This record gives sequence, structure tokens and C-alpha cells, in this order.
Amino acid sequence: MARDRKPIILSVDDDQQVLRSLKRDLRSRYQEDYRIISTTQVEEALQAVEDLKKKGETIALFLSDQRMPDMLGVDFLEKAKPHYPNAKRVLLTAYSDTDAAIKAINEVQLDYYLLKPWDPPEEKLYPILTELLEDWKLTHRPAFEGIRVVGYQYSPKSHNVKDWLAANLLPYEWIDARSPQGEELVELHRCKVTELPLVILEDGTAFSDPGLDEVAEALGMSATVQEDLYDVVIIGGGPSGMAAAVYGGSEGLKTLVIEKRAPGGQAGSSSRIENYLGFPSGLSGSELTRRAMAQTLRFGVEVVSPREVTGIEIRDNYKILTLDDDSRVRTKSVILTTGVQYRMLEAEGADKFNGAGVYYGAATTEARACENHNVFVVGGGNSAGQGAVYLSKFAQRVTILVRKPNLTASMSSYLIEQIESIDNITVQGYREVVKVCGDDDRVQRLVLQNLEDDSTEEVEADALFIFIGARPRTEWLEQGQIMTDQRGFVITGRDLLATPERSKSWPLERNPYLLETCQPGIFAAGDVRSGAMNRVASAVGEGAMAIKFVHEYLGGF
Repeated sequence: MARDRKPIILSVDDDQQVLRSLKRDLRSRYQEDYRIISTTQVEEALQAVEDLKKKGETIALFLSDQRMPDMLGVDFLEKAKPHYPNAKRVLLTAYSDTDAAIKAINEVQLDYYLLKPWDPPEEKLYPILTELLEDWKLTHRPAFEGIRVVGYQYSPKSHNVKDWLAANLLPYEWIDARSPQGEELVELHRCKVTELPLVILEDGTAFSDPGLDEVAEALGMSATVQEDLYDVVIIGGGPSGMAAAVYGGSEGLKTLVIEKRAPGGQAGSSSRIENYLGFPSGLSGSELTRRAMAQTLRFGVEVVSPREVTGIEIRDNYKILTLDDDSRVRTKSVILTTGVQYRMLEAEGADKFNGAGVYYGAATTEARACENHNVFVVGGGNSAGQGAVYLSKFAQRVTILVRKPNLTASMSSYLIEQIESIDNITVQGYREVVKVCGDDDRVQRLVLQNLEDDSTEEVEADALFIFIGARPRTEWLEQGQIMTDQRGFVITGRDLLATPERSKSWPLERNPYLLETCQPGIFAAGDVRSGAMNRVASAVGEGAMAIKFVHEYLGGF
């Protein structure tokens, strides 16, 4: 159910008859633009103020009776002020308490006092409150309506949550725990420093140091498989996996996508893809992912995320997948589209600062935190170039480090030309990071080696973004179950018959289909496949092609 995001007018008076009249008059004039909340209990009102603050609600106006048995109205308004310092505060008082009300206005800076009774409200209530509310509107800045993440900038746990939210196209507001707002939220939700990051959902639900699956479930994302048997299960939600899902769903196959982290893969984190057919102005990886997800869901495909496949077992031609929550999925066929991940930087200190200044990909996630900073990008491929271009919009200086003399051999020419036109991007060839230095909190310096003369130099750095190599996500496959090449990429199709030794792994009389692995009915597509082109368009094509072979395989199932 959608939340009512109107600002709130909160009134408290221990006299039920007076409160009933006040509530009636407030609703008569203001309920179209404001929520009206009233109570006779001052402690209940204070608890409501605290709860509303936790939920990110806005209070525009407090009205409180002065003489209440548990607390004076002035004291209540003072206690409420730290939670909503910009809200207007009005004291309701009898004629005999006028002097006390005037004194309170002077001492605690209340905005107004109203005498009871206020009949007629058109003359004695509405003009005053309307003026106060109009004044409040002039200075009010609406709070962010969405997920809020409170943590430390150079915390690996905070980075993990931010990167996951961004990858799943979930808008969020980042709040540093050291800022006044961050300190207030940490105290409000009684979160210990050791329990950060604090994730606050739009409805006010808060999680301290949560697991990603916990947040996913709370956001309504499905991490649980719904059916007993599928025609095809696609493992991985990158471009090849999403293309396979769209074609599988549109052609009537009962299709399941299992994604370890977030749909989109490496392409989904790209700030700009300029050479994808049909988009002359280019499009972001997140936009491509959003469109693909919309198509996938429209065709009735089930998507489970975040969830990881940990093993495959074959029984009577059925494939039994074991997931990381120990649940199992039965399917007639499987498409492996697990893609690749960036290679870890083998430099001293890189592991220590992973997520705390050293980032793998994640340029779009951490770019704003790099404003006016000096950042380095390691890698010479298109992903590195796109990341550097995006970072240059925020960072003071971006330096691309490559082992080769320049970018020509590994990056598309259009991207090289774009980089050359940006003043705050520098490319340094024959360079390698050999050491990452800093205090216990964050990266501060890098030691670079010149590969031409073996000299080293130490440079100041605020962040290091890694876009090197491509490690296939196949480490979870049982050794020998699915044949891979020396680098771990899955061997498919004719390559299975390339040598007598490989041919022994194929168990059937027919030849394997073009994208079929050594296990009949298990296919591979996209970057995880040995010999793949490593481009978004080719990955999409392979994903669609895999469904054709799934149909042929199921025809003889």
C-alpha cells in the first residue's frame, strides 16, 4: 500500500471534548494537504513523534494544550523540537494562562499561542495557522522518499550495500554516519557503530548490518523458487541471460532466472554503452538492464535474486540445482550465463582496502564520493574507459594506468577519442600498481612501477578503480563435471570434438549443439563461454540462440 506522504499537523490536548473540536476544525480546512494526527496522551504524542521521525515522515505543525496532567504544553513542544526543529509550534491556552504563554514565547521561542475557545475558527484559528503553514512551506525541503543508507564512506560493508542497491536499480540516499543527520539516525534507531551500515526503508523499517537477501525480501524481491519443475533454468542475469529469458518466456517455456547479485552483469554497471545497435546516442547499463527486466517479467519469467547456485546434479536427464539456501530446483535444461568478474589486483595492500578505496568496477556507485578527489583507473578495456569518463564528471583528476604503451590495442577508437577530449583524464602507459597504502580507514597513496625501466614512484590517491582481466564465474562447478579450458571458460559445441581427449567427454551419438556443454541439455552463452566475443551485442545474440538449441534438446527429451 502506498504511503500518505502529506506533511502532518499533530495536536495534543488531555480534554477529549476540546481535542474533538480541534480535530474537526483542522480536518475541515487542512486535510486535503495535511495529515491530521491527534491524541489526549502527551507520552503517546512523544512516542508518535519519534516513530514518525524513524519512518521519514514530516511534521509541519505542533499544537499543544498548556495545562496537561503529565506535562506542560511548553515542555512537550520543547521535547518535540529536536526531532523536527523547523516545525511550527503553537500553544493552546486559557485566558488565565496568557501571561505564561507570552513568557514561553519569549523564553523558548514558540511561534504563537491561541486562546481557547477559538470560535469562529474562520476568524480566530485558520488565519493564524494558515500563515504559519505558508511560512513553513517557504523553508521546508522535502526529505528523500526512498531507501536511506547510513554508514562510513570507506567501509566495505557500506560499499557492498550501496553497490547492490545501485545494481538492482533501487534509488537510495547515502548518509555519512559522521554527519549530523547520520548521527541523529543512528541514535534514533539505536544502532551501534559496529552494526553499521544502517539501511532504512521507505516505510521506516530499519536493518542494522543486514544481509542482502534480508533487504531483498523486505523490498518484495523474490529470493525463493516458486515451482517444482522448469523447462529451462538460466543461471546468471547478464545480457546473455536476460536475452535467453526473454526468448524462453516469449516462446512458452517455463523459465527461471537465478541471479547471484543483480541483473545486468558487468554491462549493467557500465555508465555508457555507445556501440549497441539501435541506440545512436548510447544508453547506460542501468537503462539496458531496466528495459531487459521489464521484457522478462512481461513474458512471465520467474526471477530469483539474490540467490546463488552452488551445484548441479543430473538424475534421469533432469538437472537438479542446489542453491545457497540449501533448496533445490529441478529442470529439464540449463543455460550457464554466469559471465565474468574482474581479476583481483595482485598488489600489496589491495585486499586490505577492498571496498574502502579499492573498487572493482563500481564507478557509478562511488563516483559522487570522489568529488574533487584524485582517482586512478586500472585497465585498458572499454569498461575501464567508460568508468574513467564517468568518474571525470566528479573527480578532480582521473589517471588511467595500463601495462601497454597506450589504449589503442584494447579499447574502441570512439572511446579513446572521447577520453582524449576530456581535460582531467590522463593516460599513463607502462604502469602497474605494486602497492596500495593508507591508514586503517582508507586509501591514501599508490606505489606505481614503470615497466620500461623498473623504477617506482609514490603518488597520492583517494580511490582506485579496477577494470582488469576477466575471470569466468565457474569456480562453483564440480571439477570435471562441465569441461572448461585452462582459464576456466566453458567449452561448447564443436570445440568439444576438437581433440580425441575432449571427444571422450561427449556421451551421445549425435554431435553437441553449437552452445551445448559436455553435459547434454546444459548450455553456455555469453562471456562465460570459451571463445566468446566479449561484447554486449554478441552476448545477447548467444542468449537468444541458446533458446533455439533448448527447443531442439527438449524435442527429444
